[in-house]
Amino acid sequence: MKTIFSGIQPSGTLTIGNYLGAMKHFVSLQHDHNCYFCIVDEHAITVPQDRLKLRENIRSLAALYLASGIDPEKSTLFIQSEVPAHTQLGWMMQSISYIGELERMTQFKDKSDGKEAVSSSLLTYPPLMAADILLYKTDIVPVGDDQKQHLELTRNLAQRFNNKFNDIFTVPEISIPKVGARIMSLQEPTKKMSKSDENQKSSIFMLDDEKKIEKKIKSAVTDSEGIIKFDKENKPGISNLMTIHASCTGETIEQLEQRYEGKGYGEFKQDTANAVIEALKPIQERYEELINSKELDDILDNGAEKASFAANKMLTKAKKAMGLGRVKKKKK
Repeated sequence: MKTIFSGIQPSGTLTIGNYLGAMKHFVSLQHDHNCYFCIVDEHAITVPQDRLKLRENIRSLAALYLASGIDPEKSTLFIQSEVPAHTQLGWMMQSISYIGELERMTQFKDKSDGKEAVSSSLLTYPPLMAADILLYKTDIVPVGDDQKQHLELTRNLAQRFNNKFNDIFTVPEISIPKVGARIMSLQEPTKKMSKSDENQKSSIFMLDDEKKIEKKIKSAVTDSEGIIKFDKENKPGISNLMTIHASCTGETIEQLEQRYEGKGYGEFKQDTANAVIEALKPIQERYEELINSKELDDILDNGAEKASFAANKMLTKAKKAMGLGRVKKKKK
């Protein structure tokens, strides 16, 4: 049985892109793998956050994980800041990272571009991300393709540590889902759908009601050709809607092209909206049951305890390998 780790930032309400690109796949993965799902709240503070909103987002994200089908009997769900080993190993990983390789990270360039005051944590959070993964002997990390660069750095840091100190870390493999891995903005279909997009019409949020979903999809940018065909380069808008539709229903792109041959965008958009609404309905119902419940707190408490047990064992090995702390003599 292989170990899988994945983390999502609680920096806003999750979009259909987060669900189709990641969370939906987690549900099937947990049946045959040892899964750790982490709410990476310490990653969220690399940019300014309102403390009350952050706490609300953390709880909401935990409820969405469970509502999406994560089973706490099969997976470990926990909040990053409730397992101190993450920041401890993060500092150790930072000590073997180079400024040059951190400055080359595309996300750092994008988020710091044109800003006068940039938090140093925005530059140094990839080593914390590496620590998140390496603490659990992770074999596979399922991510969207925008995180591939960070995962390559994690692999490099694991190998660097193993070569320099002791061979204790598992070098993780990267897994990028083929369908639904990158859901694009409804208004700018060449840009990834984001939960932080200022244009609310660009993203479908997992807690959007039926009317909002329908309205957003009907106003999605397409083209004037009127042919339902998958062509990312020349028809990014309709291709994005086809990806969303296929991911929600389980149909293939080829099946959609055949079914909608000779039909217009209006009918296709309505059917896509219906598919999204049907996919999200049971999740939203379960979310409402969980969000203010003791059940949610109990699951998170148990998850933090279970994660801490595994993480502390690896942290102790890493400290010993680097020469940190004392070697305590055994009592006679």
